[in-house]
Amino acid sequence: MTKEQDFYAALREVFVGAEIEGESGFINLMRMKSRYFQEVVFPQLQADIEAALESNPSFRDELFDKLYDFFHRYFSESGSIYFRQTRYPQSVYEQVYSDEKDVILFWKTHMLYYVKTDRLFRSMEVEVPLRVTAGPATEQTQRFFFDVATLEHKQSNEKRDLVYRLERVREDGTIVFAVEYSRNGSKTRLLDMLKGLRDAEEVEGVGEDVIQRAVRVFEKQSEVDFFINKDAGRFLKEQFDLWMYRYLFEGENVWLQYRLKQLQRLKELAYTIIDFIAQFEDELVRVWNKPKFARDSHYVITLDRIAERDAALLGRVLAHAGMAEQVAEWRELGMVDAAFTPADVWQRDLFGQQLDARYQYLPLDTRYVPDLEMDIVGLFEHLDAALDGWLIHSENYQALNTLRPRFRGRVKCVYADPPYNTTASEILYENKYRHSSWLSLMANRVPLAKSLMDDKGIFCMPIDDFELPTLVKYLRDLFGQDNHLTTVAVRNNPHGRAMASGFSPNHEYALFFGKTEEAVVGRLPRMEEDLNRYPETDANGFFAWINFRKTGAGSNREDRPKLFYPVYVSNDSTIRIPSLEWSEEDQKWIPHAPPGPDETVVLPIDSENSERVWNLGWERAQREIASSLIAKRVEDNWQIYRKYHPNQQGYLPGTWWDDAKYSATESGTRIIKNLLGGREVFSYPKSIYLVEDCLRASNCTPESYVLDFFAGSGTTAHAVMNLNREDGGHRKYILVEMGEHFETVILPRVKKVAFSSEWKDGVAQEDGEGMSHFVKYYALEQYEDTLRNTIYVDDAKSDAAPFVDPYTDVYRQYVFLADLKQLHAVDIDPETRAVHVDLTRLYPDIDLAETLANLHGQRIAHLTAEAVTFEDGERVALRDPDWDLIKPLIWW
Repeated sequence: MTKEQDFYAALREVFVGAEIEGESGFINLMRMKSRYFQEVVFPQLQADIEAALESNPSFRDELFDKLYDFFHRYFSESGSIYFRQTRYPQSVYEQVYSDEKDVILFWKTHMLYYVKTDRLFRSMEVEVPLRVTAGPATEQTQRFFFDVATLEHKQSNEKRDLVYRLERVREDGTIVFAVEYSRNGSKTRLLDMLKGLRDAEEVEGVGEDVIQRAVRVFEKQSEVDFFINKDAGRFLKEQFDLWMYRYLFEGENVWLQYRLKQLQRLKELAYTIIDFIAQFEDELVRVWNKPKFARDSHYVITLDRIAERDAALLGRVLAHAGMAEQVAEWRELGMVDAAFTPADVWQRDLFGQQLDARYQYLPLDTRYVPDLEMDIVGLFEHLDAALDGWLIHSENYQALNTLRPRFRGRVKCVYADPPYNTTASEILYENKYRHSSWLSLMANRVPLAKSLMDDKGIFCMPIDDFELPTLVKYLRDLFGQDNHLTTVAVRNNPHGRAMASGFSPNHEYALFFGKTEEAVVGRLPRMEEDLNRYPETDANGFFAWINFRKTGAGSNREDRPKLFYPVYVSNDSTIRIPSLEWSEEDQKWIPHAPPGPDETVVLPIDSENSERVWNLGWERAQREIASSLIAKRVEDNWQIYRKYHPNQQGYLPGTWWDDAKYSATESGTRIIKNLLGGREVFSYPKSIYLVEDCLRASNCTPESYVLDFFAGSGTTAHAVMNLNREDGGHRKYILVEMGEHFETVILPRVKKVAFSSEWKDGVAQEDGEGMSHFVKYYALEQYEDTLRNTIYVDDAKSDAAPFVDPYTDVYRQYVFLADLKQLHAVDIDPETRAVHVDLTRLYPDIDLAETLANLHGQRIAHLTAEAVTFEDGERVALRDPDWDLIKPLIWW
């Protein structure tokens, strides 16, 4: 192609991009962008370039060559704008060093929001061989067509398998498969497909192996990362200026007037194109960062919480028609037997009707009694204070960004177990990224989590060797070098992890960072074997008698001469430490008085006649004689012992955690199997004891908020509940998880742990201990939801050219100004000009109270169907909400 054709082809790729089939909000926006480029911008740009070249036709090839040279370097297949390739890396690095930061971590996607990794799916025809016959070389083939026209792309970076469904067999024998992503655990039903093919007379000889070969060919389509540039206009102009500088000062420079005009025109055209590109990228940034609606919310509450406030209401709940489904769930969860009925939760005694102790902690899920849900939450005068946790089904950036106003500065402990970016693909989330993609994933989310922490908060993140160096550098830059509390090595797999080559890792790491220097490391509880070292107790707790003579480092007299002094012991074991005076000349203590006639002088001299020192200075020893020192005869010699009280709250954790309880297999997988009935529901869950100790080391006090934005199987919620059960604390957890196992693993786990502490093969054990619990769970509107639900002027059914404002430059007019966004949820009374909002036009299941609490940083005090009252006393109507309160949610 000519240089001109090269340039326009590259530009078309930027705006039109690779043709992606399927359904998603992002694809809808890209189609609109493509149409606008082809119908409006491209004709105008061609006209403008031709006008600029009219008086200078010799500049044509160079102009197109240079425009192509610059623009094709910064765009990926997915349309993401970043350092895809650049010839001038040294110019990039010059910008990231300063006097304030001697060394800073730099990666090529640092200016991007990481959205997801997905494939650029296109419908595809595949032809595979069936068999080779004997005799002359002949080959029979079978054609397949994979149809992705209705495939709904992934919302975020959740791990989802492709599912294939036999759609039809064409007249020419081509087998057509419809392709979609799995939902609710759906899988390809290969046997059904084979049966359907056997019924088709046109198809013979197609077995499982043939279908699998065709699928493998189809699935080789490109996998790409989707990003959003945080400030595309500034980034591209900055890069263009660097590129232009190189262009000007490399090679032959001719500074004639016409040459300067050529270069000026080149820059103007480049900036014009950049301005338009930035319009669309900026719109994606706005949608990405828009606060999101809370949706499909419900509560899990143990029966005791309702009974203690309104026994009559509990009676209505138990008589509700929805209890049939609830009881079925309790049976499935292993909490009650087949004979159980709702009436069994009551027992009668001398005081009347009471909850049976066996069933008081049965977890009611309010989704089964939706018309009584508001009556239940209305029992609480301060709802947020009564809740023990929040479970949020969402991509974690959207959740952290939405929760920030409400929980800013409240979180004491952040524990987040991210994908390790290794080759382990069995886990239920994506776990294999390019290094820069993985680091952008972390860098987008960790600062948001940090903003939720209080000043004494501690951030803990497990990781393995693969990303450890990168993560440590990033976190040190974010939290500050001095706030890196430690890196703990944890032996979590005694047998080692299977590897294709090299060493087999049997440990991981846990990184601890304090938000500020005020962060204090918590203590771990002493084990029973450790407590055996302290066999006696007094008013100050457990203790042991230890030799008053110091041993180990610094225990010699020459090292610390002032700790070498005489102790007088009488025949009845009475200890006296005389008044002393230090002699600088002799470097020793001189007693003011000699020992009495029945006193023996005892010095810190060991059995080998080496001069050691005492544990305490003589003045402090004088003060502690009565309470902490005793004398005992050992083989006709006096020995001095001191009472030693260890810290009663536990010990400071070390940097090597080697206990078998940290094994992921023994204390992670085994516990999950016992809880959920032996099914392999989640691979590589963390040990519950490891998470508990990480929270203890993070100084998770009894009133702390704990955040986990990579919730996985819900181990953090389980750990917080265990800590509360252990010490009667009121810690609250906030868990965020995007995978489908939110419903199948996390929710059942929380319900089960509340009902009983002991489980085996999915059945609650009689020796288990239940706990009162109250948690809210809901989903958040997602980035993809917003894009799908946004009405753009570019209606494919419209014959009018989209977006055109005849009075404004087509490149720089705000393309989205005329868009409705989500204003179809709003009506304006033409007479009173009052604004009425009907959010059901957007989503049928919006929880407006939770949405407003997140949006305006409020805590919910009281909630009814009509209104929510916040902690500060503000009351907001929920039936017809004030337009100004919800405007950021539907107009950006």
